[in-house]
Amino acid sequence: MKTAGDVLSKLFDEGFVKKAHYYSKLFDSWQDITEKNGITAASAHSCVKELKNGILYIEMDHPAWKQLLQTKQSKLLNDFRIRFPNMGIIGISLMLGDPGSNKQPENIVETPDLKKTDPMRSVSPASPHENFSDSTAADLESIKDDELKQKLIKLGQAIAERESAKTL
Repeated sequence: MKTAGDVLSKLFDEGFVKKAHYYSKLFDSWQDITEKNGITAASAHSCVKELKNGILYIEMDHPAWKQLLQTKQSKLLNDFRIRFPNMGIIGISLMLGDPGSNKQPENIVETPDLKKTDPMRSVSPASPHENFSDSTAADLESIKDDELKQKLIKLGQAIAERESAKTL
């Protein structure tokens, strides 16, 4: 049986690992950016939830924190754009955390003069194994943890979509 590390090494090349590390830094930077803007306490009640189509989604646990973050929203956007210029961040959306809710985010602050592209955008599900070689698909089937398996499949689909977009 192959380990998860064996499967991951087949999925990732060095360039992708660097991109993933950069993307991870985006999520980890929230506390630093709130601290820089004088609202450090907000980081304990909010987090970067997702980057999709150039919009950075920030989720918080109470309307008071949302109100506070709204007062700094433009500055937060500028700080993220300066710190992560290659991420294509064009706006920030603040939303209350409500597990299980499909509520649409509100208050998107967008910079209209930027190109609306996001190199790390979400992908829609396709046939789970269509982007993998037969041996990699077999390796995925050997993984017992369904949650990990689904995440790896989604990751493989995202990689394949980005690679096919590069060739267009």
